Amino acid sequence: MTETTISFANVSANYDNKHDVLSDVSFNISGGAFYFLTGASGAGKTTLLRLIYQLHKPASGTIKLFGRDCGELSRDDISALRQKMAIVFQEYSLISHMTVFDNIALPLRVRGFSNDKIKKLVTKTLEWVGLGKYANAYPMELSGGQQQRVSVARAIIIQPSILLADEPTGNLDDENASRLMELFIQMNKMFGTTVILATHNKKLMETYKFPVIMVDNHHVAFSGINSDLSNDKTRKWKGPQPQNVFSEISKQFEVIGKA
Repeated sequence: MTETTISFANVSANYDNKHDVLSDVSFNISGGAFYFLTGASGAGKTTLLRLIYQLHKPASGTIKLFGRDCGELSRDDISALRQKMAIVFQEYSLISHMTVFDNIALPLRVRGFSNDKIKKLVTKTLEWVGLGKYANAYPMELSGGQQQRVSVARAIIIQPSILLADEPTGNLDDENASRLMELFIQMNKMFGTTVILATHNKKLMETYKFPVIMVDNHHVAFSGINSDLSNDKTRKWKGPQPQNVFSEISKQFEVIGKA
């Protein structure tokens, strides 16, 4: 039986003790699930992601991650939980004085990976997101879409158990949006990563028929069922073969817990 990775019980959230952005939200998400998160601008999608990542505390209710009640955890415990998660923000959050390579390598260096392993992983990940020739560039030398791909690469390189993405394809053309979606799907399938991807893109949700979390009127509702994307021949894949890259990265990450 698949374990529950994310659990909300009667959670409400607000800012500055004003009216609730989210009210009495309850749900369970199993490990290895893939959900789109959608709703009108300002409905609370980003707040929901921030609650999961523990960047915002609920006004009431209980949030459990990996079976642990976040309200009972110390700051160090929360930091340890975040080591299992990655979040991609709309604003990229790249470090301007660091190269693309060093931005992506940062979470690996924090975890104590060797320089040799870091070089191998970062190089492969850069190739995958189509930015192999930009390793020595700085964020401000890149377009918005390229910066977004750097942000995604930095998130996925740690092989998180939970990946939260806030409009990651918003600044990308269809081909690069498809490339990133296939990347997220391969992470979900090969690593068992739980993915929650916020988007307004109806075309994306119609093409990749994952279940949907709808945020509306301070509450959330779930719709749709998972489809077998491996047998879906309506999508045209234009990028490199994902299994080659991910098999290699998967081997490298076998030691992530020991680093």
